[in-house]
Amino acid sequence: MTTTTSSFSCIPIRTYTQQNQRGFLIPRRNSLVVFDTRRKQRIISCEVALKPDSASVSSSSKSEDELMQEKVGARVRVKVPLIVYHVPKVPEVDITGLEGTIKQYVGLWKGKNISANLPFKVEFFKEIEGRGNVKIVAHLKEDEFEYLD
Repeated sequence: MTTTTSSFSCIPIRTYTQQNQRGFLIPRRNSLVVFDTRRKQRIISCEVALKPDSASVSSSSKSEDELMQEKVGARVRVKVPLIVYHVPKVPEVDITGLEGTIKQYVGLWKGKNISANLPFKVEFFKEIEGRGNVKIVAHLKEDEFEYLD
């Protein structure tokens, strides 16, 4: 988020409190640094106290995340035509119709929601000629598989 007024640009970044051995400023926490575009220098303006009201936001997202976490361990079957290319020593593997288990929900990382395109990590076992039973791990969307449990 950059705010521009006349020749100044305001960018929220960390507070600078110390200098290192070369004289560069060492960042601390939430402050607003103003860049003077005419003189190409930084001016530390003020502390920024903008924090969202996380009580209402987190309660709805936690329940959704808890629902997704409960699906870990469920048996699923791939219902769309899907080919994976990352199995070693095999050019391609068709996993359409394979049954497997959900091993992880990766839409939540370090307690924060991330926008994972393929949020479910699913583990399959498939018999491949000359190699025996091979474990295949694939990331899938929820609409690419159906629950068996």
